[in-house]
Amino acid sequence: MTNLQRKPFGEHGKVHDITPASAGWRYVGFGLYKLRSGETAEELTGDREVILVMVEGKAAIHAAGQDWGVLGDRMSVFEKTPPHCLYVPNDSDWKAVAETDCTIAVCTAPGKSGHEARRIGPDGIQLTERGKGTNTRYINNIAMEAEDYADSLLVTEVFTPAGHWSSFPSHRHDEDDYPRITYLEETYYHRLNPADGFGIQRVYTDDGQLDETMAVSDGDVVLVPRGHHPCGAPYGFEMYYLNVMAGPLRKWRFVAAPEVEWIMERDA
Repeated sequence: MTNLQRKPFGEHGKVHDITPASAGWRYVGFGLYKLRSGETAEELTGDREVILVMVEGKAAIHAAGQDWGVLGDRMSVFEKTPPHCLYVPNDSDWKAVAETDCTIAVCTAPGKSGHEARRIGPDGIQLTERGKGTNTRYINNIAMEAEDYADSLLVTEVFTPAGHWSSFPSHRHDEDDYPRITYLEETYYHRLNPADGFGIQRVYTDDGQLDETMAVSDGDVVLVPRGHHPCGAPYGFEMYYLNVMAGPLRKWRFVAAPEVEWIMERDA
């Protein structure tokens, strides 16, 4: 298995703990807790900002000196309802006590003390369609560039119907040359419906020095340090992924792979 594909540690507790050091890059971190009702997760943010995403289930959250009450209402991510999320700044802390069995994603990037703690969603997050034909997928934008919710983090959810492609046409964001392109590291947290299915993700560069194609299972995380990174959902298996991106500039600008530029032009 390639080092870009990370399997969960197990089925309970903290099952993912991806840091810049473990990923071999500078910006993005991703953690995931799977808690049983009554269990607790808590962390200090240190020099990093955090967006907590209630992927599934409900939890009572205390963060940055405030009681935020119970967050979460979807019990399956494939309900596709808008997620309940919480932004927690650097030099702070957070604690979650599970009200039900729940899955909590911990998205992190360098903090600059530019934003206060705040709820994100479900209000203001609307499932939107993107793409054409079998490239159609559905997006819940949590904290993308248009929302001034964070110092560094860009976070979104994507639902890809069975038999469709996503993060396609293939594109990259691995150079710091704004406004043409921005450097953004990225993680994909994958879920499949049914859960025993699989999806496909390829990560490749134009020069072929990086070219990995992975069969992803429910719960896997894929790292995208550079290059293009399309995903495919085989017929019969619906795919969800939670994207976390960050880099030196909180803007998403990408360049299409040469072989798909004509598709971008046709579908524009």
